[in-house]
Amino acid sequence: MRNIFKYWTSPSEALLFVVFVLLLLGCINIFSASFVLAGHLLNDSYYFLKRHLFACGVGIVGMVLAAWPDYRKIICRHWLLFAGIVALLMAVLHIGIDANGARRWIRIGIKFQPSELAKLVVIMLSASYLGTKLERHRKISLKSWPLAVAIVLGFLVMRQPDMGTAVVIVGLCILMYLLAGIPQREILTMLFFGIMTITFFSFAAPYRAERIHAWLDPWAYQQTGGYQTVQSLLAIGSGGLFGTGFGMGASKFYYLPEAHTDFAFAVLCQEMGFVGALLVIVLFCGLCVLGIRIAIQAPDPAGTMLGIGLTALIVGQAIGNIAMVIGVIPVTGVPLPFISYGGTSLIVNLIAIGLLVNISRKSLSNSNEDTVKPTKTVRHRLQRVK
Repeated sequence: MRNIFKYWTSPSEALLFVVFVLLLLGCINIFSASFVLAGHLLNDSYYFLKRHLFACGVGIVGMVLAAWPDYRKIICRHWLLFAGIVALLMAVLHIGIDANGARRWIRIGIKFQPSELAKLVVIMLSASYLGTKLERHRKISLKSWPLAVAIVLGFLVMRQPDMGTAVVIVGLCILMYLLAGIPQREILTMLFFGIMTITFFSFAAPYRAERIHAWLDPWAYQQTGGYQTVQSLLAIGSGGLFGTGFGMGASKFYYLPEAHTDFAFAVLCQEMGFVGALLVIVLFCGLCVLGIRIAIQAPDPAGTMLGIGLTALIVGQAIGNIAMVIGVIPVTGVPLPFISYGGTSLIVNLIAIGLLVNISRKSLSNSNEDTVKPTKTVRHRLQRVK
């Protein structure tokens, strides 16, 4: 893996290349998956592509802005970030836009999804707190305010309702705690209550219970809750080794719901085949390796924890989406970063990439200076993952 990245002077250059390729594949796939729907309903086959390109442009600007200032000055304003995201999530519950029985969007000049921003805010809050603890060699415990904040944000997102995003928000915070190092007793307690909580909320609402049953046996529910999974598997299987060709997949013709959003990977598999799917998976593996490398080389523990969280945000959602599309986990509505259509998600992911570049830049600028490095525990765990 080291030889693959020898052509770039820094991990951030390789990271930007990987992201550029993913963005290119995403634009191609989104147009192919959406032009039938857009042409029929909106009389503009390029409707979703144009909106995706606009979000891509906004995201690139956000990425550049996130890469410029010192990341430590950004994450130290955690209470301002928390207050802002809570206000937005509360506003969604009262003045949000209703869509398919959920209220997840808000329009303030432009339409966006605050729950996507909540993921980024939780990572920054946790990185600021855990970085300070690691730098001062203090004991880390789950009984602390970042986890409480994550639970509060997760609860507000659950009210929309959006259980998938709520799990991601709390899960990102817990993962950062685990890598920072918490007592084994707390890990066991967390696992017990986590399983109980997820089980309760999974069956608390009828539509979630139906999703669980459809996940266990999608073919028995292929006309109801298992329809998406069955059509997704049929699309993937029909792609073969090299796919049916760009624009030639049949799933976009109203067979596969959400073909350009949650199930964009199924369309990609159908039209680009096993080779195209493997390319996307390899690119996300490369992104994971580069993100971990940037986190390991961060000039301080806060940078390390921020790098961990940002990498987990992107790669974790990629794993979750692909697992959902192939039926390994229930349908959750988590998009595939850079490949699925979704303006707010794309912008947040590009800002996350900008922050990773920021950490890498500071690592290079401080390479000849005496800086506080991450603790051996964090380094050891990251190197094992890498």
